[in-house]
Amino acid sequence: MNVKHDIKDASLSSEGKLRIEWAAREMPVLSQIKSRFVKEHPLKGVRISACLHVTTETANLALTLKAGGADLVVCASNPLSTQDDVAAALVEAGIPTSAIKGEDETTYYEHITNALDHKPQMTVDDGADLVTTLHTKRTELLKGIIGGTEETTTGVIRLRSMEKAGKLTYPIIAVNDARTKYLFDNRYGTGQSTLDGVTRATNVLWAGKKLVISGYGWCGKGLALRAKGMGAQVIVTEVEPIKALEAAMDGCQVMPMQQAAPLGDIFITVTGDKHVIGKDVIPLLKDGAMLANSGHFNVEIDIPALESLSKAKRRVRQFVDEYTLGNGSHVYLLGEGRLINLAAAEGHPASVMDMSFANQALCLEYMAKNATRLEKRVYAVPQEIDKNVARLKLAAMGMDIDVLTPEQVKYLAGWEEGT
Repeated sequence: MNVKHDIKDASLSSEGKLRIEWAAREMPVLSQIKSRFVKEHPLKGVRISACLHVTTETANLALTLKAGGADLVVCASNPLSTQDDVAAALVEAGIPTSAIKGEDETTYYEHITNALDHKPQMTVDDGADLVTTLHTKRTELLKGIIGGTEETTTGVIRLRSMEKAGKLTYPIIAVNDARTKYLFDNRYGTGQSTLDGVTRATNVLWAGKKLVISGYGWCGKGLALRAKGMGAQVIVTEVEPIKALEAAMDGCQVMPMQQAAPLGDIFITVTGDKHVIGKDVIPLLKDGAMLANSGHFNVEIDIPALESLSKAKRRVRQFVDEYTLGNGSHVYLLGEGRLINLAAAEGHPASVMDMSFANQALCLEYMAKNATRLEKRVYAVPQEIDKNVARLKLAAMGMDIDVLTPEQVKYLAGWEEGT
C-alpha cells in the first residue's frame, strides 16, 4: 500500500495515533457502536473498500469497522485532504491505506485502483469516485458487490444520476441525507471548518469583509451564519428561488454572481456544480479578491479559465496562489480550488463527524444484513438508524427528552375530535 512515509517511522505513526485518540474523545456515539461491534462482529469477513478523506475522524470509523470484523482497505477521496500521520497509523493498525497528501491525479486514481484490487463486497464512498471507477473501469468486480454507502451531497447526486440512467448495479445508502448528517455535518461542520481553512491559509480578518457565498444549501447556510458571527457582510448567489428567498430572510444580500463579482473580498463556492466562478466572472473581480471552494470537486472555480486569463502566477503562501490578470489586478486562489476546509485545515470537528460516521457504521451493518432484499438504487438512511444516532448523541451529551403519553399518541393519530 502507498503512504508517503514508511510505517517504520515511529514518530509519524505515533503522532497519528495520538491525534486519532484525541478525536475519539469527541466521538462518543461511534465509540458506543465500536464497543458493540467488538462483541457482535456484524461485519465479520466482509471485504470493504473505503474511499474517504483520510483524517483522524475517518480513522475512528475505520477502526470501528475493523472491530466489527470487516476486512477493510482505505484510499483517499481527495488529493489534498490526507493527513499523512493518520495514514501511517492506520497502516500500523493493520488497515491497508493508499493515500498521500498532495498526490497528483494519476496517483490519486492509482490509489482508488489499489482499493478496488481488494475485490470489495461493500463500498464506502465520499464523492462517488470509487463507485464510478468501479462501474467504468473495473466492471469485472461488480458481480461481487452487495451494497455500499455514500457520504456526500455531490456523491449522492452522481449516484442518483446513475440510478436514473439504469447504470447503478447495487444498492447504496445515501448517508449524506440522514438528518443527523446534513443538519449537523453540513451546517455546523462545513460552516466552521471552511472559515477555519480560509483563516489558516490567509490569516484574514473576517470582520468587515464582503463574503460572497455561492449556494445556500445546508453548507451555505452554516457558512453564512458563522461568517456573520465573525463580522462579515454576507452576499449570496443562488439559482433556486426558494433558497434565495430564505437567504434574503436570513439577512443576507442576494444577487447574481455578475453583480457580486466586483463587490466581494472573499468568494466561497458550495454548490456541487462546475464553473460557478467562470471566465465571464473572473475579469470582474476586484484587485485582491480571494477564491475558495468547499464543494467536493475542484471544478466550481474555473481554474483553466483563471490560468488562461492570467499573465503571471506565483505561490505566495502555502495554500495561496496569486494570479495576475491581464488588466493588472490580482486574484488569489486558495487550496488549488479543492476543499479548503481539508486542504488547509483539518476538516469538520470530530463532534459532528461522530454522527456522520455513526450513520456510516450502522448503515453498513444494515446493508450486510439486508442487501439481498434491496433493489439496485439509492436508499435513504432507515429512519430507525437516524433516530438512534440522535438518541445516542443526546445520551452522550447527558441530555434526555420527553416521551409522548398513550393519550397524546392517540390524540395525534385521531381526526374526529379537535379538543
